[in-house]
Amino acid sequence: MPEVLVLYYSRNGSTGELARQVCRGVESVAGVAARLRQVPPVATVIEAPAPAVPAQGPPYASLEDLGECDGLILGSPTRFGNMAAPLKHFLDGTAGAWVSGTLVGKPAAVFTSTSTQHGGHESTLLSMMLPLLHHGMVLVGLPFTAPALTRTDGGGSPYGAGHVARGEGSPPTADEKELAQLLGRRVAELALKLAPRRP
Repeated sequence: MPEVLVLYYSRNGSTGELARQVCRGVESVAGVAARLRQVPPVATVIEAPAPAVPAQGPPYASLEDLGECDGLILGSPTRFGNMAAPLKHFLDGTAGAWVSGTLVGKPAAVFTSTSTQHGGHESTLLSMMLPLLHHGMVLVGLPFTAPALTRTDGGGSPYGAGHVARGEGSPPTADEKELAQLLGRRVAELALKLAPRRP
């Protein structure tokens, strides 16, 4: 069964909640499964080694997850109009996958969460697209034919799904959930068409 890797970093839970909505969209496509993974936080000073298994949430991503996926959807909170350092750190370690062409031709998409309406969510989405283009992936966005895209007063753009977290713990709106699920569904449908047939 084709699998779409939904890989994210979340500090306060908003991006993680959006990731779960993306997974719902992936799994709404018959014959496709979502694999939810997160990246660990990074620190400039290491006092003790990070645990191999997170205290909560999905497992940490490995490079093997990239090789086993038929599609990839990245999520990050917005940090000054850019992806968060933990996700960038993980992507910086994918040179082996780049050299071997592990992700070439696979569909990919991006999503983000920001705490303010004009917090740089579109530039964050674009920053996550750059390494995906270098990996030779096929980028998937959100079309304006999606009613929620013109209706939303929160996150979401043609570049990908989004959430404007107006305060810690604020859940995605109905439109933001709809767009996140649509993004997952679009990647899953393409993964189903492009995935190599396995014996």
